[in-house]
This record gives sequence, C-alpha cells and structure tokens, in this order.
Amino acid sequence: MKTLFISRKLPDMVLDAARARFNVTVREETSPMGEDEVAAVLANFDAVLPTLGDKCTADAFSKAGSVKAGILANFGVGYNHIDVAAARAAGLQVSNTPGAVTEATADTAFTLILMTARRAGEGERMVRAGAWEGWHPTQLLGMHLGGKTLGVVGMGRIGKAIAKRANLGFGMDVVFFNRSLVEDAGVPAKQLDTIADVAAAADVLVVAVPANAETHHIMNSDVFAEMKPTAIFVNIARGDVMDEAALVTALQSGSIAGAGLDVYEFEPKVSPALLELENVTLLPHLGTAALEVREGMGLMAVDNLIAWDEGRDLPNPV
Repeated sequence: MKTLFISRKLPDMVLDAARARFNVTVREETSPMGEDEVAAVLANFDAVLPTLGDKCTADAFSKAGSVKAGILANFGVGYNHIDVAAARAAGLQVSNTPGAVTEATADTAFTLILMTARRAGEGERMVRAGAWEGWHPTQLLGMHLGGKTLGVVGMGRIGKAIAKRANLGFGMDVVFFNRSLVEDAGVPAKQLDTIADVAAAADVLVVAVPANAETHHIMNSDVFAEMKPTAIFVNIARGDVMDEAALVTALQSGSIAGAGLDVYEFEPKVSPALLELENVTLLPHLGTAALEVREGMGLMAVDNLIAWDEGRDLPNPV
C-alpha cells in the first residue's frame, strides 16, 4: 500500500476514501506548508495531496533531493502554489479538482455582489455597533441589480455560472472578455475585445480567471480607471490576479463605488487600508466552504490518486 501525505485535515468522507486505498498521514496544522516541509514530504511519501498555499515551489523540489513522490493531487481547482514545470521535471504528475467548485464559487460571487451592491456589510456593522436609529428613506441606498450590466473577465465554467445567475436570476445584461472565442456562454452575452471594454461597460465587474504568470495583476489601475464611478469590482479568483494597492487607490478616490473580495493578493494578510474602508465586503476565502462541495473536491482528488496508483490516465490532469 502506497503512502499518501495530506497537508491539512479534510472531511471524514474523504479521509475514509483515501485510507481505504493508501497508508495515509494527515498533517495536524491548518496553515500552509513551507518549502522545507514540502521538500521533506516529497522525499518521504509516494503521493501528496496538497492544499491552498502549500509552497510546492522549484526550490522545494530542489531541497528534496531525491524525490520519492509520484503525484501532487491538488485539493482545489487553482494550483498557483504549485510549480507545475518543476513537478514534471522531478517526475511527478499533477492534478486538480475542476467542476466540483463551480457552483459554490459562483454562489460566493453573488454573495459578494449582493452584499456590496446593497451595502449589507455596512448595514450589519451599523446594527452590531448599536448605531442604527431606525428606517428612513435615504438610509444606505445601494445599487439595484435588475437591468444592470455584469462584466465577466474569464468565461470558463465559473464565469458562465456567474453569468447564468446574473441573467436568469436578476435580469442583468452580460458582457465578457475571454482570451479565446466563446461560442456559447450559456445565456445571452456579448464577448468584447478587451478587458478595458468590459470594465467600461459593466456595473458589476467580476474576475474569474486562473492565477498564472499571464494573469498576474490582470486587474490593475488601468482597468479600474475604465470602470464607472458607480460600479463595483468582485474577485473570487485568486488574490494575485489583482493589484491590491491599485484597487485600494480606486476605492479611496471614489473612482469606483465598491468591491467584494473573497481572496487577497498576500493572503491571509489583508491590506489595512481595505479593512478601514466601508465600501468593501471582505470574506475569508469562503468560495467552496460548504461540506458537500469540500467532500466532492476531496473525492475528486482521491479519484486522481487512485488512477495514478493503477497506472491509468488522470481524470483531471493539470
């Protein structure tokens, strides 16, 4: 029975499935693994199930020396914490868990859209602080979504799921940018030529791209400058696809009306300036935080591990 290292505790259903096939070691800490810890794991286990933020870098592979592991079965669709080229050079296969996260992440996007558009965070803080003096006609006036335009940057699975909610659920028009041609967005939607075009047209701008070298800071000061002063920005992708300092400047200056964030550029550190702003909604990376979803992600990772163990093609190779 091959050895499997799981970098953080997963739901019991997932651990039971893994233990039925592998000799499993589960790390007790809930923080990400650093390079030295990753290196030790790579050198001593047959398979590794890493999670968000584990530093599976080129340096970690170099420090490992003789790498024993044959696979990194990532828990999550995003894998920007893994140097895939270094992993392949060391003889490892890499997989992820797409599909399992789509609907939950789209739900989180709309949680942020609604909370920010309707200023729900501000309202809750007012009530909790004992500062609410009762209803009046001009209190906390926000944006009504019906008839507004949603702009999506990245029309993949998650982008399409967000667009579906916007169009069918709220009667929003949809425009989007995607590097390749999208023939069917699932709902009536117009593909525009540039991110700037989408930013200028949108009342709500959502980024849903994978994090990689090409998308680093794809949402930057130039994009925020194109947005309407009444528009809001939402990020449910990865923190480093946005220039967080540029976003803070846009919010502070009033060049955009608000933002909803589930991820941060230097996660788990959050800019103190963001914490001071009332026109932002800040969530602690809750995108897939539902038991059924995390179980589905974990079982998908286990399926990849089993396929590797049996010498089959991985169901979800990176």
